[in-house]
Amino acid sequence: MLDRLRTLYPAVTRPLEFVAPVVDLGLRLYVAWIFFKSGLVKIQSWDSTLALFEYEYAVPLLPFEWAAYLGTAAELTLPALLILGLFGHFAALALFLFNVMAVVSYPDLSEVGLQQHLYWGMLLAFFAVHGPGKLSLDAWLFKAR
Repeated sequence: MLDRLRTLYPAVTRPLEFVAPVVDLGLRLYVAWIFFKSGLVKIQSWDSTLALFEYEYAVPLLPFEWAAYLGTAAELTLPALLILGLFGHFAALALFLFNVMAVVSYPDLSEVGLQQHLYWGMLLAFFAVHGPGKLSLDAWLFKAR
């Protein structure tokens, strides 16, 4: 029985290991697109963005203008790094923390919205810990020698 498992297990897992980099890339694209779209919405109507940060979001410790600029910059640059897989651990960790701040700063977040943020946070935590995968600039630039 054990011998059969030893031969069967690699036969099942090898194809999964082959597609794993494509799945990693797909998940990076998905979660990065969520945040990038939010950044695009913010720059399309800057006056509305400033009003949201002044009256709606409760970002601690920062003046609302700074929070708006920093938040928008984060949503436009960090997803690009995550998509490329460049400094992937850092980009994912920074987006994870950004995601936490978004949940903390928006008191009227619905239950569905909270679930979405938890889902995105889990994906970002995975990439922060494991890195962006084989189909990334990190893998190409920093591969073990």
